Order: sequence, then C-alpha cells, then structure tokens
Amino acid sequence: MCALSTVRAVASTEQDVAGFDEMAAGTKRKYYMLGGKGGVGKTSCAASLAVKFANNGHPTIVVSTDPAHSLSDSFAQDLSGGTLMPVDGLDGPLFALEINPEKAREEFRSANKTSGSSGVKDFMDSMGLGMLVEQLGELKLGELLDTPPPGLDEAIAISKVMQFVEAPEYNSFSRIVFDTAPTGHTLRLLSLPDFLDASIGKILKLREKISSATSAIKSVFGQEEPKQDAADKLKQLRERMIKVRELFRDTESTEFVIVTIPTVMAVSESSRLRASLKKENVPVKRLVVNQVLPPSAVDCKFCAMKRKDQMRALEMIYNDPELLGLKLIQAPLVDVEIRGVPALRFMGDIVWK
Repeated sequence: MCALSTVRAVASTEQDVAGFDEMAAGTKRKYYMLGGKGGVGKTSCAASLAVKFANNGHPTIVVSTDPAHSLSDSFAQDLSGGTLMPVDGLDGPLFALEINPEKAREEFRSANKTSGSSGVKDFMDSMGLGMLVEQLGELKLGELLDTPPPGLDEAIAISKVMQFVEAPEYNSFSRIVFDTAPTGHTLRLLSLPDFLDASIGKILKLREKISSATSAIKSVFGQEEPKQDAADKLKQLRERMIKVRELFRDTESTEFVIVTIPTVMAVSESSRLRASLKKENVPVKRLVVNQVLPPSAVDCKFCAMKRKDQMRALEMIYNDPELLGLKLIQAPLVDVEIRGVPALRFMGDIVWK
C-alpha cells in the first residue's frame, strides 16, 4: 500500500531544523529571498514562511515577482491588483502582493515612448540631433532605450516592491519575504547594473563625440541647450537597480534561501545557483529540499523506486562542495494541497522549525 498519507507522522531529524527562532529573532527589518528551479515549491515555502512570521509577532509582507501568479493560488485570494492586500485569518498583520514582471517590462517600454515616437528619437531630439537618427541607426541605440535587457523586468518589479515597503505606513513591517522568479531570471537580475553601466556609457560617449560637432549648428539656429531627460532616466534606473543588488548582498538584513526537490537535475541546478550567488556575494545559509517522501514501514513499488531516487539526490547534496555547508531543511511530500491560510500554517509548522 502507498504510504504517502502518513505525512503527519514524519519524524524530525537534526538537519530538518530550519532555525526559525534565529530567523524570527530581533525587530530590525529582514528580507528573505526564496529562489530556485521552477516547479520546486518556492511559492508554498515563501507563503508558509510569511504566515509563520506573522503568527510569531512579525508584521510581514510577502511578494511574488514570478509571472506564474502562484501566490494568489497559495492564499486563495486575488493578489494581482498592484497594491498590497491584507491576508485574513492570522494572529498578526500579513500583506501580500503579486507583481507581474511582464507588466513592469511594458511600463518601462512605454515610459521611453511619448506620442508614439521612440525613446531613442526623443533622446536624440533632446540633443538637437533628431535629423541624425536614421544615420545613427546602425548603433542600435533604440535597443538600449526601448528594449529592456534580460533581468530588467524582475529588477523593476523588485524596485517597485521596495517603494511599497519603504513607505511610512509600512515602517513597522519587520519581515519581507520574496518569492522570486526561477533561477535564470535571478542571476540575470544580479548582473543587470553592469549591463546598464555599459549601455549608459555607450550613450554618453556617443553624446560627447557628436556634441562638439553640432555645437556650431545649434548656435546658428539658436537651439536651446540639450535636455538630459532620457540619459537621466537611464541613470536613475541604474541607481535603482544598484539598490536592489545591494539589498541582495546585505549580509546584515538579507538571506537568500535556495529551494529544491530531491532529483538529480534539481540538485545540480541548485549547486550552480549557489555558486553563482556566492560569486555575487549574496548571503545563503539554508537549503530547503521540498517534497521528500516521509518515512514508511511499508512501501509500494512506486514509492520504493521514488525513495531510492531521492536518496541518491540527497547523497549528492551531502557531497556537493557548494551545498554541503548550508543548513539542510527536508520538507516532506504532503498528502494535501497547500492552499489557503490553514494549509500554509500547517506547512510552516512542519518546514520552518
């Protein structure tokens, strides 16, 4: 007989203890970023952690930048309205929000266009050089200004969240939990400020080269001094992205929690993610291995094979140089759908010990 229904009798081992008391210690604001491969249960882990924080005296905000909209499903309420929504049924205040990165991308693109004209033309016009747009087309400045680079959608989404959480009315919220987009998006986000540095550098260098050649023309025609709106906009964007990256790297207030499942493919991706986060100086202490088969006296054939595969994946973690130093949290495969506050409370109690 299949023994999946014995989940509530899961025995605890030392490595399963998440160290929640440490995570909940202190009233200074802390940020927890949960990330990993798509489909490993990041959203359920993030939502259950937020619920546990709220139930343990921490006013909490949980935000998802994953376009899958799973946070609304987890809480069984619509959180996609673009503003923080209160979650009911808890001992303390919890607000939740989904930000659609694709929508953020569109906002960026539309912000660089006015009255149907492209951002690059506005930029060149602002320098009195609109006539040269066609000749300079091969420089592909339009791509720099009008086409968001990879990772920008997530970065804008997170910086938008920061505007919410830094507002005076949310000063008392001491725990902020992020359900981040899948691995590749997170890594591109961290390298984004370097990309913008190069992009802005190209634009400003071009401006220096052509401004002296056109100064005489502008003085003859009495044109006004060039405006810097487009360049300033890019500089401001870069500053916001740097702030997001600094938040990821702040060892005092931020922790990135890797979530995975016990399969060879997922563990391999988690190892690469850990290596990349280490390279970017992002603090990581915990690894959640989700959907682990609970102990059973009797296994069906399917469960026996599945358990064997999972044990092989767990052995990989114990021997992986990138993962073996992390606090390992084994979260059992559960026999109920994790949806709604009661289910999230249940999951929080068995995962975040």
